[in-house]
Amino acid sequence: MSALTFTVKKETTQRVDMSPLVCHLLKDLSSEDIAAIELQNGKRKIRADELFDINGDDTKNIVIKNSYGKLDFIAKELQDGSMTIEGDAGAYFGMSMKSGELTAKANVGLYAACEMKNGLLTINGNAGDFLGAALPGNKQGMKGGTVLVKGNVGQRAGDHMRRGNMLIEGNAGDYCGSRMVAGTIAVMGTTGRFLGYAMQRGTLLLWQQPKLSATFNDCGSHTLAFLPILFKSFKKLDSKFAQESAAFNRVQRYGGDMAEKGRAEVLVKL
Repeated sequence: MSALTFTVKKETTQRVDMSPLVCHLLKDLSSEDIAAIELQNGKRKIRADELFDINGDDTKNIVIKNSYGKLDFIAKELQDGSMTIEGDAGAYFGMSMKSGELTAKANVGLYAACEMKNGLLTINGNAGDFLGAALPGNKQGMKGGTVLVKGNVGQRAGDHMRRGNMLIEGNAGDYCGSRMVAGTIAVMGTTGRFLGYAMQRGTLLLWQQPKLSATFNDCGSHTLAFLPILFKSFKKLDSKFAQESAAFNRVQRYGGDMAEKGRAEVLVKL
């Protein structure tokens, strides 16, 4: 069996809802049924074979080629499969992902990995605002799994994050870790303003000294035994984080946000 491959014929002017083209929804369909699936494109619907050349038959391994930034809801609620996006992806990439592996070879839009539950989501380019956050009106963002971003991320990364690991090799925008309930966010690059705003619990691991608000207290330098263990769990990843288990153990610790419960921590590498 070869991977089920969707190759974009021509970019659309309106945005496309890609949520029907996901592993668990296609597993019992014939090639004719898959070709006939209708996708919302602005105010109209288009057939899958109108937008894509479709090849292959392995519905547990999906590849989207020539992808572009107006393809939204790619891999929504993905479970028990693998999807690879060769190009850019739109908003809500990997929304509510339940299991499996999802990879974007380039950039993704707003709300990537929002309310993600489990699995491994890798972004080789940049991510937009609200990475791993809660949808508007909801109170629980990312609930598990691992998100790896090899580029930069926008504002509000991890907003309302509840569980899981978010690993960012580049820079993070303003309000990183805002209203975070639990989980771990690691940032190798710089961070913007209002880091950890209204954090309740959870951990921010930083390679660069941040500008913290007055509601975070300096708790001194520490050697923390759990950090090498944490980074050992990243050894399987194709990432800079896989090389850090020995180097990242002594940190400057800051406790906060004291305007909230004050049980969160910011750890800065020394």
